[in-house]
Amino acid sequence: MTISAKLALAALPLVALTACVQPQPVTPAPDADACNASSLSGLVGQPSTVLKTMLLPAGTRVINPGDAVTMDFRPDRMNIEIGTDGRIAKIGCY
Repeated sequence: MTISAKLALAALPLVALTACVQPQPVTPAPDADACNASSLSGLVGQPSTVLKTMLLPAGTRVINPGDAVTMDFRPDRMNIEIGTDGRIAKIGCY
């Protein structure tokens, strides 16, 4: 028996086992607006001082230029980014 025939026979059980593997379920993508950032989208372009008069959801981050922030993804956390011009540049859930 040749080496290639031996390898083919040795691999046969592995090929058969791959048919028994169940596919992993697909997890749904998180809601893009889980923190309800769209409700504040009208603030984009406004001076950041308007945020001082507002009651923001718990855990909201106001991120100024140059601020250090963690990179953990939390779709339920609202993030408000302030641009270098002092205006609200972006509001999102991440």
